[in-house]
Amino acid sequence: MGKQVLSELDLIKFYKACNPSKTLIVGNPEDQQYYIDFASVRGSDIIRKLERTITLLSENQPSCQLFTGHIGCGKSTELFRLKDKLEKQGYHVVYFESSEDLDMGDVDISDILLAIARQVSESMEQTKIKIKPGYFQKLFTEVSEVLQTPIELSTEAELSVGIAKITAKTKNSPKLRSQLRQYLEPRTSTILESINQELLERANIELKRRDKKGLVVIVDNLDRVDNSPKSWGRTQPEYLFVDRGEQLKKLNCHVVYTIPLTLMFSNDYGRLSSRFGVKPKILPMVP
Repeated sequence: MGKQVLSELDLIKFYKACNPSKTLIVGNPEDQQYYIDFASVRGSDIIRKLERTITLLSENQPSCQLFTGHIGCGKSTELFRLKDKLEKQGYHVVYFESSEDLDMGDVDISDILLAIARQVSESMEQTKIKIKPGYFQKLFTEVSEVLQTPIELSTEAELSVGIAKITAKTKNSPKLRSQLRQYLEPRTSTILESINQELLERANIELKRRDKKGLVVIVDNLDRVDNSPKSWGRTQPEYLFVDRGEQLKKLNCHVVYTIPLTLMFSNDYGRLSSRFGVKPKILPMVP
């Protein structure tokens, strides 16, 4: 009877461990025991290639890499493995699932930039590094006026709090989101410059004072943006990564973006590679 009960408990534990909707966080000891390295059957260790691109560059030289594969093939698990490897080498890694911040059916370049700024700022705050970009305080006041909706922010509010409040106001309202984008679009270059100079550069300086090698941002789930066309005919992935890829590449830190697999078969694949200066790395399926 005892063996039967033990067998049933093990079966339940095994079933939960094999839940395909749960991403294994390789840095956690409990998850580590369930991880299987499929590099030999995939044909190559893609994560090793992403890692080397970051670690072989000089400390002040940022990189931008693209990562793709079929949904469900294990990209998130492998990205957590990349995070673990880089952290063990002294990097500060900010990993986040973009689907938590963005409406994947309607994404614009300003949405991605603000999501990255929020996540980096929040991560810095958690490590007791306080950064208050002055430009954003002015921007929040103007956005509140443009949206004609109160966004309560004290002068001492953290950057992540301000962005989170704006995102919360617009995420479920296409009308407010459209108004916000009309205001932000002509200011995209200024926003990008502020993120670089007032947030990322300061974050890198403070991290290096703490003997960190630098900042790495991993933006997961962007491969899940809808393939729907924009009003002018371009599909959403082509617009974000081909037409606006130059701006996504300009962040002043190491960045890894997941991108939709459909872009590998796009007529603009050549332009995509030239925009980012690298070819996307594909995680092969396990036979």
